[in-house]
Amino acid sequence: MRKVSFAEFGGPEVLHLVEAEEPHAGPGRIRIAVRAAGVNPVDWRLREGQVLGAHPVELPSGVGLDAAGVVDEVGEGVEGVEVGDRVFGEGTDTYAELAVLSAWARMPEGLTFEEAAGYPSVVETALRIIREVGVQPGQTLLVSGASGGVGSAVLQIARDRGITVIGTAGAANQDYLRSLGALATTYGPGWAGRVRRLGRADAALDLAGSGVIRELVELTGDPRKVVSIADLTAPQLGVRFSGVAGSVPDALAEAVDLISRGGLHIPVEKSYPLTEAAAAHADSRAGHTRGRRVLVV
Repeated sequence: MRKVSFAEFGGPEVLHLVEAEEPHAGPGRIRIAVRAAGVNPVDWRLREGQVLGAHPVELPSGVGLDAAGVVDEVGEGVEGVEVGDRVFGEGTDTYAELAVLSAWARMPEGLTFEEAAGYPSVVETALRIIREVGVQPGQTLLVSGASGGVGSAVLQIARDRGITVIGTAGAANQDYLRSLGALATTYGPGWAGRVRRLGRADAALDLAGSGVIRELVELTGDPRKVVSIADLTAPQLGVRFSGVAGSVPDALAEAVDLISRGGLHIPVEKSYPLTEAAAAHADSRAGHTRGRRVLVV
């Protein structure tokens, strides 16, 4: 079996496609033949050696949390899923031909493997940070770095809940944000003033880690109304850093519901073969993503 692995921390060049022993589904787990794997910022953060308490790394290490594929092994105690089912979910070392999932759901009708692989961690994160920041229907949520996977999910989930969203992104992604129902403006010099002209922010999310925490606190008036998933220094300013996942099965169930009734669609900006995992990481780290990036197996 082939999988992407790294034996030392560093840049994308430390990623290698290697031959590895097949994993097997233990109790409460399933194994899938991976068709596509989602590329998340946490993947390259761990590869770089950033210390994320929820994801300890032992070298050599595989890569990847999200995947979509076909069930080919069912662990003890697992019910409601059979070999041959098309599923998407979260597990470990998903940049591989075979991967074990700890949380999964059947893929909604009409969704491709590439599309499905982009949802699990993204939707869990979006649901979690909307809950943690405490924004309510009728209020306005400011989202910094809104065009990526998590931002795309936040905008659509917020709209579904009756929350107004102001989103910042690059000039090329303004129409994309508006298509998801957001009031859009660009980042860069003067961005906070542009946000003020669009409306008052009751809460804010930092999704890009671009050094905007102070401004987000000023715009909301309270550090407790700001949550970051990208700036590890946020707690120094009294802002919560959210990095520990909640219930992935619950998030997948909500994702299936939203997708099935047309309330959530995250486009795949680019797909890469497993052999180009390094390029996928480099592109993800560069930002400016519209939707998701995935690896195709």
